[in-house]
Amino acid sequence: IVGNLEDAAALDFIYDLGMVFWTDIGLEVIKGRAVNGSGAEITVASMGVVSPDGLACDWIGRKLYWTDSDTNRIEVSQLDGLHRKVLFWKDLDQPRAITLVPTEGLMFWTDWGETPKIERASMDGNPGTRKIIVREDIFWPNGLTVDYGAKRIYWADAKLRFISSMDYEGAGRAVVIQGSLPHPFALTVHGDTLYWTDWQAKAVQSCSKLTGTHKRIVLSGDLEPMDIHAYGPLRQPTGHGRTSMDPVSPGLFSFPTVASSGYPVPFVSHRCDPNGAGAREILLLARRTDLRRISLDMPDYTDVVLPLRGIKHAIAIDYDPVEGRIYWTDDEVCVIQRAYLNGSNQEPVVTSEVQHPDGMAVDWIARNLYWTDTGTDRIEVARLNGTSRKVLISEDLGEPRAIVLDPPKGYMYWTDWGNAPKIERAALDGGQRRVLVSTGLGWPNGLAIDTRAGKLYWADARMDRIETASVDGTGRKVLVSDQLPHVFGFTLLGEYMYWTDWQGRSIERIWVSWVSNGAGRPRLSPSTLHASAGTNPCAVSNGGCSHLCLNRPNGEAPACACPTGLELREDLQTCTATEAFLLYVQREDIWRISLQSRRKDHVPLSGVMEAAALDYDVSDGRIYWTDTGLKRISRAFLNGSQPQTLVEFGLDYPEGMAVDWVAHNLYWVDMGLKRLEVSRLDGSSRRVLLWKGLDDPRSLALDPSHKFMYWSDWGKTPRIERAALDGSQRVRLITKIARANSLTIDHVDRRLYWTASDSNLIESSDMSGTPCFFFA
Repeated sequence: IVGNLEDAAALDFIYDLGMVFWTDIGLEVIKGRAVNGSGAEITVASMGVVSPDGLACDWIGRKLYWTDSDTNRIEVSQLDGLHRKVLFWKDLDQPRAITLVPTEGLMFWTDWGETPKIERASMDGNPGTRKIIVREDIFWPNGLTVDYGAKRIYWADAKLRFISSMDYEGAGRAVVIQGSLPHPFALTVHGDTLYWTDWQAKAVQSCSKLTGTHKRIVLSGDLEPMDIHAYGPLRQPTGHGRTSMDPVSPGLFSFPTVASSGYPVPFVSHRCDPNGAGAREILLLARRTDLRRISLDMPDYTDVVLPLRGIKHAIAIDYDPVEGRIYWTDDEVCVIQRAYLNGSNQEPVVTSEVQHPDGMAVDWIARNLYWTDTGTDRIEVARLNGTSRKVLISEDLGEPRAIVLDPPKGYMYWTDWGNAPKIERAALDGGQRRVLVSTGLGWPNGLAIDTRAGKLYWADARMDRIETASVDGTGRKVLVSDQLPHVFGFTLLGEYMYWTDWQGRSIERIWVSWVSNGAGRPRLSPSTLHASAGTNPCAVSNGGCSHLCLNRPNGEAPACACPTGLELREDLQTCTATEAFLLYVQREDIWRISLQSRRKDHVPLSGVMEAAALDYDVSDGRIYWTDTGLKRISRAFLNGSQPQTLVEFGLDYPEGMAVDWVAHNLYWVDMGLKRLEVSRLDGSSRRVLLWKGLDDPRSLALDPSHKFMYWSDWGKTPRIERAALDGSQRVRLITKIARANSLTIDHVDRRLYWTASDSNLIESSDMSGTPCFFFA
């Protein structure tokens, strides 16, 4: 019927449909197919299924029931997986086998936990019908089946090695066979015969269901038998108590209405709201390879896996209540993505220059997205669709982690657990930056804000505590300081704080008002939803800004900001392309100045120690620089993205460098090694061009159109020399000068310019070296 299964565990069938269903623990799925092998397999459940050890078909109501010994749940869904619902989740500890009596609306299951038992309940999950029917003389209750004619339950215990039976109430218990059963696993009844699988014997065996006699081996050999069922119409009687469900009536149950997990049942209606319109409070959880949601309106707090693809290592998650989209960061594939809550329209938002985006927050008013990156050590902002990206803060950041926003008031807050852990605040445009908390911190992971009360809450995974302070950093107070192994995610919703615990692999919550009374905290599951309260000037027509509208505090007008590469016009609202600018280095910083607006912008680069030479490739918008402190040559785009080390070995003091924008080569001089070298722009094909007769080569300039290069030498005889780009035709161009630095070429008027470090003058000559002019 079906082959190439990985780790099939349980199966069942619906005879009149000719369908068989099975669970695969290895693939973590539940599937189905026609018994005759025709047609394609259907996937019933693949999200939130971890260890589905038991499976049972309701052949009357057309539903599937299953147990999951990892999530400790009993769930139900339609045959196609729709309208999935968790029926029981409390007081379950490794639920195993499950069987149904659809004619009477009953289900039975075994539990392998610390207190082994067999229970029964109504098939609608009514907790009032739940009842333990076996709790003594039981250890590993594996198999479970029903004799519908005799109205008896049969089960196998693999540890005590017996098969026993009882009625539906648990009375009339009788041992059928015992002792000679090495490891019974699953069993079924057909007529007067009982069949079971045995793991240790690797066989299918049978005996009389009444006396246990006539035991025989039905099938043996190279088997690893798991579940077993007798297939036929007698195993699925229709009875008269229930009728088959109309398969085109979604959400309609023939017993009291039970809606899908996460969707409340609207009052008076007998249908579940497929859009979850009744849900008011939701927690969202990023769980490494999937995202989950929890409706707090439902008593089971069941986490529902969102149908999303390609998640490798989700870290941060946030929600836009205006459009109903979720946003999340992925630390492994290095992207920020978004989708609607139902999983539709999944799309990437930010795909480049993302390394470790550990924190993220949505500005639901201005329609902007903020995130922190511990790899690039930046805080950035973009529109919600990823456009108009801009680096807001790139200086004095160690390991920026969690970030929260207060859009109505114009503030953002973030944690930093670098060498000097701290919690900071700034305006949403990156200005008015201020350290709020800088002492008594270790690993401030989670961060949340109560905008109404003006309070910040944070969790410290190293100090193992949760603290609070006013939004200005005053009034600091420890709220929880025990049993917090490693808090990571952290959020507020209503009067509760929720947090994730990496070490305990749990999610917990605490009622804020209980803390001062020392009350305990109940367990729960997942993390984050913001209310869309408040407004600011960015809410109307984007505040008049052409690109980014960033609200500011204290009644200031919002700041219109431009993505990297554009600059703000005189109207302070419109962004236009920058036609000309200056680039300069200042030790560990590289700056850009617009020649139109005189605006100075920092190029957001980290890891620069002692920048010396600088050049720019107009063709692809990259800057190149040498670092004499790190002894390397690097490049990056003008917005600071995609930094790349080109040369990191065989350098001593690379003081001069220039880009050949025609042949796409890179030239540099090294004062320490006394060399002039060349490579391709990516650092490959490196070659030493000149080394003889070089004393202290300092500055370098290229004239690719005429195929010459020029350099200054600070040796005993300061000079400017020229050679062809391949190192030939070398000549001393100017010799009677002071030590020349910052050599550059005016390609239009064909002149050389340089600074004289000894006289503090700017000097010039034609391309042949005469005459010289001096500028004060």
